[in-house]
Amino acid sequence: MTPQTIADAHHISLRHLQQLFAENDTSPAAWIRHRRLERCCLDLADPHLNARPIQAIAARWGFTSPTHFSHLFRAAYGIPPRDYRNRPPKTCANRQQPCAD
Repeated sequence: MTPQTIADAHHISLRHLQQLFAENDTSPAAWIRHRRLERCCLDLADPHLNARPIQAIAARWGFTSPTHFSHLFRAAYGIPPRDYRNRPPKTCANRQQPCAD
């Protein structure tokens, strides 16, 4: 996913897409990065994926550099991906695991 593919899918120019995101003080690229990090969080919290290496999860969501991914993840969530994965699971009110933060 790229800003251009999003603009094309909505039949608008890349510039117009950037202007729309700028109204919310962000950019298409930042939004894409945020969504990819969210998906990584879900995968890291999924006990069914514990055997999958963190690097493989990151690569699945478009992060090709483990170091870059680790820095972005830590900046967004305050802890490294490994520590996030190793947190004890939370039990939600509806008893689902893992509980969304």
